[in-house]
Amino acid sequence: MSKPTDPSPEVAALLPSVYQELRRIATANMARMPAGTTLQPTALVHEAWLRLGGGEKASWQTRAHFLAAAAEAMRHILIDRARQRSTVRHGGGQQRVDVEHIDIPVDTEDDERLLAISAAIDKLTLEHPQIAELVKLRCFVGLEVSEAARALSIPRATAYRRWEFARTWLYQELRNR
Repeated sequence: MSKPTDPSPEVAALLPSVYQELRRIATANMARMPAGTTLQPTALVHEAWLRLGGGEKASWQTRAHFLAAAAEAMRHILIDRARQRSTVRHGGGQQRVDVEHIDIPVDTEDDERLLAISAAIDKLTLEHPQIAELVKLRCFVGLEVSEAARALSIPRATAYRRWEFARTWLYQELRNR
């Protein structure tokens, strides 16, 4: 690995003179990004500086030219990060939902909700009939998971796993309606 070269005197003098302006540009760029962006303006400025060559090449004709190049580098950094976060490998925009807080209440007074739950259970029956039976016992009979396990003659641990799967599946299915 080669030793980093010291920037030329004019480039070394350029960074301190435009640093605050770069931070202002970075802060403005970051303000337009969606919530949850973890990159800080200072880190964005430093990463842009490295992408611009870290002072190795002084090919900017003017301060405005340098700032335009820095703004473009920052834009590319932010876009690259956004693309990375939106890839399937990184969750594809999915949000984590705590399964413990998912409840599938069956309100017999809300006909629309009742019909939606029934349609979702019909669909679940086609894909996972044993799990659908557990859901029916939980939602329509009101049995606890352990009681439903006894009624279905399955181990309690299996019933809890199936119920966790069912809540997640039903939550997703009902949310998409």
